[in-house]
Amino acid sequence: METLAVAIFLIGYFLIALEHPLKINKTATALLTGSLCWSALAFGSDEFHILLVERGLLASDDTLHGFLVQSLHHHLSSITGILFFLLGAMTIVELIDAHDGFRFITNSIRTRDTRALLWIVCWVAFFLSAVLDNLTTSIVMVSLIRKIVPYRDSRMLFAGMIIIAANAGGAWSPIGDVTTTMLWIGGKITSTSIISNLFLPSVVCLLAPLLLLSLSMRGRMEGFEQPAQTGAPSGKVMLFAGVGALIFVPVFKTLTHLPPVIGILLGLGVMWLISEFLNPELDERLKNKYSVAGALERVDVPSVLFFMGILLAVASLESIQTLHNLSHALNQWIGDTRIIVTVIGIISAIIDNVPLVAASMGMYSTADYPTDSMLWHYLAYCAGTGGSLLIIGSAAGVAVMGMEKIDFLWFLRRISGLALIGYIAGAAAYLFLNT
Repeated sequence: METLAVAIFLIGYFLIALEHPLKINKTATALLTGSLCWSALAFGSDEFHILLVERGLLASDDTLHGFLVQSLHHHLSSITGILFFLLGAMTIVELIDAHDGFRFITNSIRTRDTRALLWIVCWVAFFLSAVLDNLTTSIVMVSLIRKIVPYRDSRMLFAGMIIIAANAGGAWSPIGDVTTTMLWIGGKITSTSIISNLFLPSVVCLLAPLLLLSLSMRGRMEGFEQPAQTGAPSGKVMLFAGVGALIFVPVFKTLTHLPPVIGILLGLGVMWLISEFLNPELDERLKNKYSVAGALERVDVPSVLFFMGILLAVASLESIQTLHNLSHALNQWIGDTRIIVTVIGIISAIIDNVPLVAASMGMYSTADYPTDSMLWHYLAYCAGTGGSLLIIGSAAGVAVMGMEKIDFLWFLRRISGLALIGYIAGAAAYLFLNT
């Protein structure tokens, strides 16, 4: 049954990687993969029971059913914590966007110099994604450059650099990228340590391609359209309240030692209360747009279910030590975990980084690699920034691809080389600083 579960897992990975050419939604694949992996284990034979006894996972008189139910309950407790954290964070971001809060950021960019505009856009995306997430930041920044960059060729270059900047910015923050959030909630990293260890490598990851591209850019942006100075009056209130709620989560966890999901729910509750007192003159039908209920309608629920399916699939193999044995095999074959993690980052440009990080968390135990060890920090960097190598390698890239209709081969020719230089430069910086 272990072989069948592994086969289902690998087929699911393959179908998720080929989501776009096959036109099969990855959420459906992930849910089927997670459910079928556990189902395969549940139909285990006597030989499978003996195998688990030999691995020390259950006593000879224990039942397979009891072991699997207990393991599933254990994993579901951590999985639901991640899912509710993501749901709360997504709702806060949608609530800010409903009140047009991001317009106060985009309206402050006024320069017409092409090179200066590129630097401003990239660094705004870099720091904004550390507070929000790389997907939302990419959508906000691409919406901005549509107003101020009139020519499509220039706008696609800007969009490509936004992907690199957003992914680099999300890597060093515990709430900036879903994979970093998974590592943080899973107890692999702490917020202060991930920021102090990955901030400089992430800066280098963006700075290297930005410097190279700047050498070929000059002149002023003709046909510049200044963003309209409009927006809901409550936008600034919700922007500061939302950003404050997100930043408060790591502080809350440090002070109380409670799971981050409690902090994000506390922030969401405060924002919900604030939203109830804003726009009192609107009727109930229009007010729904600016409420948490309206924000929940716009949350990307399929993405949340995708994470659940993937984490369930990984948990099934982790519960029977398959991934643990794989980590030992890789260590014997390659030896250096730095090489393994670097390759994982490059693979994340092809395969979604969520299942890759989830699998890595199952492969390496906290007993061998304790919290804030080099492995987890380097994994957060590589998985977070490696997706920039291809436009389909990250959620930010896929979103920008849809918004600007960027061709896969165009991105490969114009941006992938720059992203690879940034990825290698940032990795080298991290390894140098942590020798």
